[in-house]
Amino acid sequence: MGEGWRWRSAGGALLRVVVVWAVSTLTLLALAGILPDFQLRSDNGESITRTAVTAAWGAGAFGLLSALVWPLVVRAFLLVPALVLGLLVFFLNGSLLLLALRLIPDGGGAAAPETAVVVAAVMSAVASATSTALAVRDDNAYRRRLSRLATRRRRRRGRPADGDAPPGTVFLQLDGVGHAVLVQAVKDGLMPTVARWLDTSHRLTRWRTDWSSQTGASQLGILHGSNHDVPGFRWYEKDTGRIMVSNRPASAVELQRRAALRTRDAGLLSLDGASRGNLFTGGAEQLALVLSAAARRGRGNRSRAGYFAYFSDPANAVRTAVSFVAEVGREIGQSVRSRVRGDRPRTRRGGLYPLIRAFATVVERDVVVAAVMGDMLAGRTAVYADLVGYDEVAHHSGPHSRDAAKVLERIDRAVALMAKVAEHAPRTYRIVLLSDHGQSPGETFEGAYGLTLKDLVRAGCGLPVSRRAGRTRSGAEARDAARHALLGALHRRGGEDPAEEQPSPGPEPIVLASGNLALISFPDLPGRLSREEIDRRHPALLHTLAGHPGIGFLLVRSERHGSVVVARDGDGTVELPLAGLDGRGPLAVFGPGAADAVRRTDSFPHVADIMVNSMYDPDTGRVHAFEAQIGSHGGLGGEQSHAFLLSPVELSEPVPGGGEPTGAEQVHTVLQRWLDECRGEPFGPQVPLRQVPPHQVEDPRQPGAPGEAFPVTGPDLPDKAD
Repeated sequence: MGEGWRWRSAGGALLRVVVVWAVSTLTLLALAGILPDFQLRSDNGESITRTAVTAAWGAGAFGLLSALVWPLVVRAFLLVPALVLGLLVFFLNGSLLLLALRLIPDGGGAAAPETAVVVAAVMSAVASATSTALAVRDDNAYRRRLSRLATRRRRRRGRPADGDAPPGTVFLQLDGVGHAVLVQAVKDGLMPTVARWLDTSHRLTRWRTDWSSQTGASQLGILHGSNHDVPGFRWYEKDTGRIMVSNRPASAVELQRRAALRTRDAGLLSLDGASRGNLFTGGAEQLALVLSAAARRGRGNRSRAGYFAYFSDPANAVRTAVSFVAEVGREIGQSVRSRVRGDRPRTRRGGLYPLIRAFATVVERDVVVAAVMGDMLAGRTAVYADLVGYDEVAHHSGPHSRDAAKVLERIDRAVALMAKVAEHAPRTYRIVLLSDHGQSPGETFEGAYGLTLKDLVRAGCGLPVSRRAGRTRSGAEARDAARHALLGALHRRGGEDPAEEQPSPGPEPIVLASGNLALISFPDLPGRLSREEIDRRHPALLHTLAGHPGIGFLLVRSERHGSVVVARDGDGTVELPLAGLDGRGPLAVFGPGAADAVRRTDSFPHVADIMVNSMYDPDTGRVHAFEAQIGSHGGLGGEQSHAFLLSPVELSEPVPGGGEPTGAEQVHTVLQRWLDECRGEPFGPQVPLRQVPPHQVEDPRQPGAPGEAFPVTGPDLPDKAD
């Protein structure tokens, strides 16, 4: 029976090759008849028979070159930035076609370079579609092919045979998809796969984020068990003189080092794990598109490994490149329609944004999904992958927009595809969907009030503001508020001449935005400034900020009362000790747990001199981002603070007896418990780090090398979620 099966399998494979070759030949003939700059010719004339033979030779040569040469070319181009690699796909494929035409032994062909690009793209797409259609029609052959692939990979890695391995776990992070958005998408029929799971196999749990509700803080806590001392997406560290940015490779690797030092644990994925499309490794050895790995030097840098596995198939490359171009066109069309309709709120969507969106929603999605499917077929124990498309689109189109809804539909199809492949894996897989935060809608702070937060800070410090901001009503109000606050401060000091009161000399304050959270630091003074020191230096600043209608509250340290929350109260401001706040006061509007989240951040060594959270309207769910985003996250207020866990019912409840996890570190504990349940092991750290002095903790950038701080340089990467 085994011998007969092998012969039938070989015969089926040969038949599929012949069919694909025949379809490719017909496609080549059709293109030669349609395109004026593409010709097929033979030495013995232009008879149909001889031309068909020439086309067959050309199709065969192109297919063979695609199989043999393409992987080598793609590997060479992995040194090129990923975005450029995607744009080179068409050129590379066209070059292979021109080479194939020159290799035809009987006659040849000719094509203009631009025509060769078109012909090669069509040929790859047709061959891929034909091969896929044949596999779909023969489901048994498809299953056998997947099974053989899984068996080969498993044997190479010495893995147990089918049925002997405990269940594996796949964590799929839907970046930026809040609990409310997921529930509404299921209700609207946008995510049928998720809806079916909710009806049959999974439970949905909401969890509350930390004050810093952004991917850097959430994913660090989820994967490494600690996001201590991550006060925002961007923050200034006075002791090192650096600006930390969560999506810079240098910052990401430093944050991962600090988390490992604090927990003495390598991470959630340290035992036979894979990390795909994430900011951090989670301790995994198998990496693809992981930001912290991008900072590694030499052979340890595997951040682009996933590109080769995916783009080594020219059909994948062409399909993704075509989808990339289509997504760019889709974004341009949606942006134009938004302007024509006069949608409000609206933000700028020009420049490089269409390319950035297409990379997040197409290239990164395709590579990550392919990597996860490969991980399941290889039988890996734990996989954590991040799908970032929704978050990127929601930032610029709004979390409840039609544009974002379309992305959710495509994400659901990707989840369904991965679930289908899991059926052919050598072990059972439990798939967990989760998010790292949500998004809250609202017009930007600048759009609502005509000036940026930095303009407002400068006005409060008595520094010049931009002429445009100064002419706005809000700018005039800011100057008036600063003037009144300054006069009040001078009156309390004994009535000095206002003309003689000037801001203290020194560098300007650093204002860094993290969605609707902002961090203000005075770089020329060491340590965390107190409220009293800020008042002596800039008497009007805190009153100007706290009294503005676009700001919800401030957090500062007081010499007399400890840390205090300063907020608007009628025509004035109120100052309350943070230690005594509970469900009442200025933080009550932000919901249960807000005071605890603020208190936790207040304990961080690198908390800013002034922490600023925008206003929040509980009736509309609106916040005001301090950067150019109409869907934002990073602080407190609304849907951004409520993420979700969608877990199989075979796993224990996230919080025994019901309830919601609070903070990313508690989510890490939940996911670790689920991994241990699948393995049948007691809960505990997976791979503790070597017990070495803190200054010698292994640096994830360079395995085996002592870690050391290094400056954060270079521009921010595209802000996918943060």
